Amino acid sequence: TVVGFAISLLFHMTQTEVCPPSCSCKSLGEMKGLHVDCSSRKLKEVPALPITTRRLYLQNNSLTSVPPGALDSLRSLEEVKIFDNPWNCDCHILYLKLWLEDVSAPSLENIRCATPAAVRMKPLRQLTGNELGICKRLLPIKCLEFFWRDLILIVGIIITLLLVAWALKLSKKLVCQISLSQYDPRGCLLGRH
Repeated sequence: TVVGFAISLLFHMTQTEVCPPSCSCKSLGEMKGLHVDCSSRKLKEVPALPITTRRLYLQNNSLTSVPPGALDSLRSLEEVKIFDNPWNCDCHILYLKLWLEDVSAPSLENIRCATPAAVRMKPLRQLTGNELGICKRLLPIKCLEFFWRDLILIVGIIITLLLVAWALKLSKKLVCQISLSQYDPRGCLLGRH
């Protein structure tokens, strides 16, 4: 029993250490995850959350969007409350919309857009691609780096193939000349090919 208590205490201590400073965390019991309450904290961005988060409360803050991938590590999440935030429903809200559709569709019901004016107070779940604004799909810088690297590799391969083809043609011509000179030793002297 003492060992069990020590393990439980250690588990509780490690869980509280990963709690974001702007939130309060409570253990839901041994190995059951955390209840993370970040509501009404005037947060402008989602803090780094413990991966053991099972219940997440982010309502009544100043969140306008969620960066892509910010919530992907929360695999054991069961409940999310993320309403009453001034959501900016442009292209950048698409990650949150899709994430909530997969993880917590009921939470999506309560989210309303604050901006832009055309969709103000409209539920996020009802937005279509046209209403999310014109999302220019600019390639990230890393993708552009890969594009240029790949383009250089392709050009290099083409140049190498051309050089190999030229070398093969030249070697065939050289073999022909050597063969002719063996049968007609004067062929090389006379300049015949």
